[in-house]
Amino acid sequence: MTDETPKKPYTLDESEKVSLVMAYTLTSLVRAELVSKQAVRVSTWFRTVGAPEYIRLYNAQVLLTAGPGPLQSLSFAEYVIPTSQVMAFHLAPPAKDSLDYDPSEPNRKMEPTTVIAGSFRLNGFIRMSVQSNISKHLELSHEAYTSVYDVEISNPGIAAMGIIRVPFVLVRSNLVCYAYRG
Repeated sequence: MTDETPKKPYTLDESEKVSLVMAYTLTSLVRAELVSKQAVRVSTWFRTVGAPEYIRLYNAQVLLTAGPGPLQSLSFAEYVIPTSQVMAFHLAPPAKDSLDYDPSEPNRKMEPTTVIAGSFRLNGFIRMSVQSNISKHLELSHEAYTSVYDVEISNPGIAAMGIIRVPFVLVRSNLVCYAYRG
């Protein structure tokens, strides 16, 4: 017997890094490794002009959350998802990036919001003008991905999942529903 480490399905160069991420689609939850350039801030990547059309994920653990019968868990060395189908995306805990806003910025508030992404419920906060509300903020921002902060993610159909707590999630604005929690 040898103590060989399994071969990674990718090779990094000095300008790249690996981040453990979680991506939510209409039919699945994926936990996998993402290779990106060192300079890329993975938490906000989808909001930049450099966002990929497809994300290539490695050593992916895929939980199929839709369809008849019990949940299915699958593993793949490489898994590719069109970015346009990613409803929610974040670094896997305990990893986190620094805040992407200035907390002392005047005239801003954190609005308590529930985001419904397929069968997932995300309770968190959307940062917006103090003179705005969720619907007005979404209409005016025209963002493909909206930032949600201090998020608790759950799925009533997957009790074993428990609650995932993350400081920051990107949600695809046209694939999710928003509710004001007041």
